[in-house]
Amino acid sequence: MSHELRTPMTAILGFAETLLDDTLSEQELLESKRTILRNGRHLLRLVNDILDLSKIEAGRVEVEQTEVNPTALALEVVSLLRVRADRKKIGLSVEFGDVLPSAFETDPLRLRQILTNLLGNAIKFTETGGVRLRIALDDERKTISFSVHDTGIGIDRSKFSRLFEPFSQADTSTTRKFGGTGLGLTISRRLAEMLGGRIEVESVVGEGSTFTVSLPVESGISLVHGEEKTVDAPAPTPRPTRTGLPSLDGIDLLYAEDGPDNRKLVRHFLERAGARVTAVENGRLAVDAVLAAELLGSPFEVILMDMQMPVLDGYGAVRELREQGIETPVIALTAHAMAGDRERCLEAGCDEYSTKPVKRGELISLISSFVHASETEQA
Repeated sequence: MSHELRTPMTAILGFAETLLDDTLSEQELLESKRTILRNGRHLLRLVNDILDLSKIEAGRVEVEQTEVNPTALALEVVSLLRVRADRKKIGLSVEFGDVLPSAFETDPLRLRQILTNLLGNAIKFTETGGVRLRIALDDERKTISFSVHDTGIGIDRSKFSRLFEPFSQADTSTTRKFGGTGLGLTISRRLAEMLGGRIEVESVVGEGSTFTVSLPVESGISLVHGEEKTVDAPAPTPRPTRTGLPSLDGIDLLYAEDGPDNRKLVRHFLERAGARVTAVENGRLAVDAVLAAELLGSPFEVILMDMQMPVLDGYGAVRELREQGIETPVIALTAHAMAGDRERCLEAGCDEYSTKPVKRGELISLISSFVHASETEQA
């Protein structure tokens, strides 16, 4: 685990240090920046896995039961992973049984997470051939199964017992070659159990593996009859490029954040998008700045509020502003991303919630949506 965390951190710190070298060529600078970004994203995925397992072990994961269309969900997950498969030049498809439920009750977020983990693993360990997700209904057992089959390296049966242990992979040579924390299968199995199901594995070394998630379905569900078929899910529509981001020209923003580096970074993003930013260090200064701007007749159009700050935190600041009759949209910008944190922010009076690390495009689009909504209402 220490190795997996320290490896991307070494790249991030090392290449960040190279940026201080003013003798680097433009190409070297560009490669350093790309390396930092790539390793930062990888480190974030590792941290998210660790937090997911921590939440499960602490009993903090809540499972909901809503109607889910298995066909649509499977196509969505495969579509999102299409880029990874295409990058390795391997196939990726979905196979449907001839009879499937039109919908069944489960937690779509958790099922999506399980399938993403299993498909992601299958793609990672497959160099030739392809990966296939098969969905089938077992009417006798009252279960629906999602089987992920790959033509990858396979797993020795003697190693099966280690597959679902935290921070473990089939063997250390696999860890060295392919990387990863070994948490994906652990998280997937525990989530499947929370959904009332199970995960089973079959594998042959050198030929591939099949991981099957079986979940319960209720009697009397509506079924869709058709023919067994295999389809290729399309890749998702590419995200807009940086030049396609909305403009924040002329928008007055208040940004409350106690961390100087985060404050400088987000302010840079917003000002590059055209906004006029007033930045303060805590909730008390934020309340004072908002009320002063109201008195001067030049109120802020949007408030970005960090929720954990000294003197007065974001929750207290937003409550105080609402008590003073301030209706300016408030976006909570916080590192709290656990279950219930969004609801807590909204209960305090925030209008929306965005988590750190900050994603520039999403944040700018979110701010723009509030400003445009306000302009529409005024019109």
